[in-house]
Amino acid sequence: MKNKLQDIAILDFYQNKNRIKWLIFISSVIISFGSIYYTNLLVEELKERERRQIELFAIALEYASVNTDALSFINEEIIKQNNSIPVIIVDLDGNAIENRNIKFKKNADPEEIEKVIQKELEKMKAEYEPILIEDSFLVYYRNSELLTSLKYYPYVQLAVILVFGALAYAVFNQSKIAEQNRVWAGLTKETAHQLGTPIASLMAWIDYLRNSPVWEENKEVIKEMDKDVVKLRMVTERFSSIGSTPSIQPENVFSVVDEAINYLRPRISTKVKMKVNGYANNIEAMLNKPLFEWVIENLCKNAVDAMKGQGEISIDIVKESERYVFVDITDSGKGMEKNMYKKVFNPGFTTRQRGWGLGLTLAKRIIEGYHNGKIFVKNSEPGKGTTFRIVLNGTKEGITKFRREDFLEHKA
Repeated sequence: MKNKLQDIAILDFYQNKNRIKWLIFISSVIISFGSIYYTNLLVEELKERERRQIELFAIALEYASVNTDALSFINEEIIKQNNSIPVIIVDLDGNAIENRNIKFKKNADPEEIEKVIQKELEKMKAEYEPILIEDSFLVYYRNSELLTSLKYYPYVQLAVILVFGALAYAVFNQSKIAEQNRVWAGLTKETAHQLGTPIASLMAWIDYLRNSPVWEENKEVIKEMDKDVVKLRMVTERFSSIGSTPSIQPENVFSVVDEAINYLRPRISTKVKMKVNGYANNIEAMLNKPLFEWVIENLCKNAVDAMKGQGEISIDIVKESERYVFVDITDSGKGMEKNMYKKVFNPGFTTRQRGWGLGLTLAKRIIEGYHNGKIFVKNSEPGKGTTFRIVLNGTKEGITKFRREDFLEHKA
């Protein structure tokens, strides 16, 4: 019973993970703004205190000017106690006659001191109204360094929290992806291992049929069975390659694509026409043949589904430069809106009632993860069709990580 409740709790967590994310985000925002609001209250209180301190400072100066007997006490206990708030006293003509807590460069000459005082005076005028003394002098001041630091502290704190939050999210997300990749690789290798035994058995049975009396009567059927067994062996090899470092080498792109299409033709609807437009049959690119054929098959099967078993698939192979080779796969299917261009590659995304939604995800992983290339929706129009573009490295020198600016350029 306890385990069942735990399973239900975990299920609820995953089903409502978006709500939980939003709840955490909103809570973080409330905490952050609450911190900023509370700090601003403290800042306003400190501002008022500093204002009263400067007013007291001004009253003390005024009092000291007419009560010389109390000058020593006032000077020591009030005036000199202000050792943090920058203050400049000016006459009514704007001439600075005294300043306190203004920082100057060491060994600054009178001209430099005057420039600093004028600069500070401009800041003070922008912050607070001055305090008038005896209708003869004006006391200007600005926030102390402590108050200024406190004023900006919550924003610095918020920035630090955001940075650490982003780093934590990136690390967590990366570890999650790595774990998913390990599970995916383990499953595929186990699948390949499990397929090995029945495939070996099928090969033995086909050899038996070749040497049996039924060979002449069923020659074509047995040949097609043999092709399917060869295909099963290739699928096993593909699954074995997942999670390992595949061999990437120069291959004739036209030959690889044409071979994949020739295998598909008798296994899909006869109402679907497929053609490969190789403008140069000798175009080579760096690829792994079994994995790349898998990509072509997935894209073409996806196109057949989009056309509901009736239409045309056209594949164009173009050598864009010595560095890149483009493979464009165009169908005459139902097309898609622009906001779907990236979503179609998400795991589990499918428009069919039956299907895992992994074909395009797998294609993206093979092209970008193993071939250091790019695959994306070049263009699509609802009701007219879609073109997927694969970008491969054309030479060994070009087998570097695909740059973002290149992707944007080719996509355009």
